[in-house]
Parts: sequence; C-alpha cells; structure tokens
Amino acid sequence: MKNQAIELTTFKLKGFTIKEFIDANAEIDAFLKRQKGFRSRTILALKKDVVYDLLVWDSTEEGTAAMHLLMDELSDSVVHDMIDQSTVSWNIAPIEHFVNL
Repeated sequence: MKNQAIELTTFKLKGFTIKEFIDANAEIDAFLKRQKGFRSRTILALKKDVVYDLLVWDSTEEGTAAMHLLMDELSDSVVHDMIDQSTVSWNIAPIEHFVNL
C-alpha cells in the first residue's frame, strides 16, 4: 500500500452539469481501466461549481504516465471542452498513511 498514489484534479465546468460531465466520461473511464496501475476513480462536486476527480494508482509514476498518454491519445475528447481549462489543478502524490477496516 505504501507505494500507491492519489491523483487529484480539480476544475470548474463550462456551464455543464456534473451528470452531463460524468456521462461524457465513458471513453475516459474505458481508457483508465486499460492503464497499468489504475485502481479506481471517483468524481464529486465538493464545493459549488468545483469538480474533484480523484484517482488511485499503484504508483505516482504510473499515474503520471497515464495522464500524459491520455492527453495525447484522447486530446480530441469532448470532455476537455467541457472543462474551464484555466481552473484546472492537477496533483499526484504517494499515499503516506492509510487505515482500512
């Protein structure tokens, strides 16, 4: 577990609802499932108009590699046009502490 990483991207949408955004993410989800080290993805709107896209990876290296590949292979995805790119904040870091049942 100590090698796993959390990727957190926050952004605002350009007039779309979170449901519309999630529905448009089918190809992104399929892409992620094929990536080495991918564990899970959660999308939520914690603050008004701010979307949180949280991914779990086996390592920061695998998450970073997948992000670069996604930007190349799916650069024409409608999802990118739904996001206000000036509000994007992308971060990835190893998990330092984890407690489970």
